[in-house]
Amino acid sequence: MSKIKSDLGWSTRERIVVRGKDLPGEILGQLNLGDMAFLELMGRVPNAQESRLFNAMVVTLVEHGITPSALAARLTYLGAPEAMQAAVAAGLSGLGSVFVGSMEGVARMLSENADVDAMKRVPGLGHPLHKPVDPRTARLFQIARETGFYGKYCERMEAIGRQRNLVVNATGAIGALACELGLDWRAVKGLGVMARAIGLVGHLLEESRQPMAEAIWHQVEEQATRHIPKT
Repeated sequence: MSKIKSDLGWSTRERIVVRGKDLPGEILGQLNLGDMAFLELMGRVPNAQESRLFNAMVVTLVEHGITPSALAARLTYLGAPEAMQAAVAAGLSGLGSVFVGSMEGVARMLSENADVDAMKRVPGLGHPLHKPVDPRTARLFQIARETGFYGKYCERMEAIGRQRNLVVNATGAIGALACELGLDWRAVKGLGVMARAIGLVGHLLEESRQPMAEAIWHQVEEQATRHIPKT
């Protein structure tokens, strides 16, 4: 049996250490949230160029309006307003191959040099609204060029988009940029989970002040049962 081991953090009465760094002395007041996430995932503090790009990637994913995940969170909050964490978890559970999670597929495809020609559907391509250009992708790739991280993975993703005649969407760009930064593809969906959790807290705060979940519930119920004769 292998030994139980973790390199992430430990504490004693006098010290709290995360990734080998003293939390009060070397992290608090020194690292922003994105840099802390980079440290947790990569085991080191990002340099200035990595920080700028990584923070841009995760900021892109924070807010996407009244999406299915935001609705799930708001409706769960309606039923259990005392448990914000449950409402956030409900929203995060909806992140998958259609929403947010496709960046994991992109990162895996690019890092493993998958045969795109054999794929019926390529992750990270297409968008119902943003076409022929996704403005988020254009800006992210611009930042990548400015920071020196526009490389072979970005080039390949754009080439695939041209080949399929589909726009490279934001998750396509983020998946490619994650590869440029050297992130393990298994952590890439987690970028969306981390970022969207912040956005969902914002939705729940708004829900507490400007409720919509109850109105949505009654509206859907009324429409869904309209065909049933009421006596």
